[in-house]
Amino acid sequence: MTYPRLSMLDLVSVRQGGTVADALAISVRTAQHAEQLGFVRYWLAEHHNMTSVASSATAVLIGHIAGATQRIRVGSGGIMLPNHAPLVVAEAFGTLAELYPHRIDLGLGRAPGTDPHTMRALRRDRPETEADFPRDVAELQQLLDDPQPGQRITAMPGAGTKVPIWLLGSSLFSARLAAQRGLPFAFASHFAPRYLQAALAIYRQEFVPSATLAAPYVAVGVPMVAAPTDEQAELLASSTYQRVLGIITGRRGQLAPPVPHFMPSLHPQEREAVQGFLAAAVVGSPKTVLQGFKHLHALTQADEFVLVSDVYDPALRLQSLSLAAQALTDLHAHLKQEDSVPA
Repeated sequence: MTYPRLSMLDLVSVRQGGTVADALAISVRTAQHAEQLGFVRYWLAEHHNMTSVASSATAVLIGHIAGATQRIRVGSGGIMLPNHAPLVVAEAFGTLAELYPHRIDLGLGRAPGTDPHTMRALRRDRPETEADFPRDVAELQQLLDDPQPGQRITAMPGAGTKVPIWLLGSSLFSARLAAQRGLPFAFASHFAPRYLQAALAIYRQEFVPSATLAAPYVAVGVPMVAAPTDEQAELLASSTYQRVLGIITGRRGQLAPPVPHFMPSLHPQEREAVQGFLAAAVVGSPKTVLQGFKHLHALTQADEFVLVSDVYDPALRLQSLSLAAQALTDLHAHLKQEDSVPA
């Protein structure tokens, strides 16, 4: 039986009334807190042209977070590979790996992470084909591996660092590619849970052991807000609900303060859309979060829960993570008790 571990994906949200500098400082403090709680890794996501997200220069921010922590793995969740030449990614993450040995992860996505106008601003004039992403992943693996005789292009830094590569996705495509290449797989159920079970089934069924990984390894994204009571957690989660509604309606904005009774105030279609977006969410008191983790574990048998916790008040966000860590400890105790019961 798997005993899931906790990690975190930070969108580095800019809060209403706050600045980018505030958001970056909050992320550093959150990463330090996650490390103290025993989280495995702290990931940052590449997004562009969004006033609410300050993690666009993802590799730069990874270095900043890694420099402010001691042990926790820091990485990308993910780098949107179509936006970058593999050599540039290999050199950036190779540099990070030399600065912070055995602590850097390279999660890769195949979406642009932005809108068509910004794609052109990123110099992405050439249309992507289905063959591009697998080819770029293979090139990156080669650039980060030990150089081979006659290899004409060497990433320096990068060559020989063997930075762990993860594939990220919200569809079956990346699940199948991760299985074929024997790479760890993270499913983006924090915003697109629809194909979660189908993707994990394909990944596990088609997994081919590699020099990187002997058996399938799965992480799932989990929107999570915890508070002492269900009512308090629901209030704090209204900041997330507002963010999701903005994404759905095309009216994105900075992370907003909590609004009492936000979900009941929505039109039924809006409420249904937000709930669908957040179908994998765990929101509530410690007891409710424990039950949510139990359900997700039974559903996915995930090796890691990657939490996304968009709480407006930074102190209450830290409290939310502390309560989640305690719920995970309780889940482990429950699973150990189940293991000890004779079949």
